[in-house]
Order: sequence, then C-alpha cells, then structure tokens
Amino acid sequence: MSERTVTYLGDMIVHLDGPHLSAGEEAPEATVQSKFHTPFDLLGDTDGKIRLVSSVPSLDTAICNEQTMLLSKEVAEMGDDFAFITVSMDLPFAQDRWCSAAGVSRNVVLSDYRDGTFGRAYGTIIRELRILHRALFVIDDENYICYVQYLPEVHEHPDYETALAVLKGLA
Repeated sequence: MSERTVTYLGDMIVHLDGPHLSAGEEAPEATVQSKFHTPFDLLGDTDGKIRLVSSVPSLDTAICNEQTMLLSKEVAEMGDDFAFITVSMDLPFAQDRWCSAAGVSRNVVLSDYRDGTFGRAYGTIIRELRILHRALFVIDDENYICYVQYLPEVHEHPDYETALAVLKGLA
C-alpha cells in the first residue's frame, strides 16, 4: 500500500491510503453497499458497461452535490451502455434521501461506509477523516482504467470535460 498526501480545506495535509491507480491498469473490484444495505460489486454488478466512477467525500456538500448532478445528467444522456457510479462514505439511507430529493434516477450511488473497500482499492480513503477523496475514474467494458484524476485539494472540481470526452470516446 502506498501513501500520498493531499490538502483538505486549504491548509490541512491529509494522507490517502491505497494505490495510485493509472490509465491502462486493470480496475480493482470493490464491494460496497447499495441503498438497500446489500453488497454491490462495483465491476461485477455493472458488467459490460462503460463506467464513470466518481469518488466524493459527501453528497451533502456543495461541490459533491454539483459534481454528482452534472455528471449524472451527462451520463444519462449517453444511453444504456454507460453507467455513472458515485461512491461516498455517506450512509445508504442518506444517499437514497439525496437521490430522491435530487431526482436522480440512473445514477448508482453506493456507500463505502462499512469497511472502506473501495477507498483502499482505489486509493481515495483519507486516513485522518475516514471519508473518500475526490477522484474520477473511467473504466471500460473490459474493466480497464482509461482515465484517472485525483484532485490535489479535496475542495476542487475535477476536470469534467476531459473525463466525459474519454467516456464518450469509448462508445
């Protein structure tokens, strides 16, 4: 396991545990929790789909809300060959409440609260806070990573345009 640091709230240095994944690598499987508190295999349960996986600290923050709404809308317009997955440490019932309030239907929102499997496999778990760091992953239908962006500061927006261009290029 490698260790990296990022900035949180402008001046707090925090540590990310797990690998620094790169394009070209096989995506790791991670079992997280669905809104029904049942196991969901990130790759296995979206088999055959081209995926945009969004790691966020909490859906209850402004940037995470905006990121999830924007990407959900964009990916929904691409059709059934694509899946947009948001993973956070929020509890499943809080995620379900957010989806209902936001009117988001095609987005798969998953929780890593139970044991941090996704955060450790994708290198996004912030050790000091036990929340996920903001990152984007584009994974093709053969489970290979085609694009990765880890943000240097948790409160920055990711490069939406590049991630969406990579995603559309896989169609």
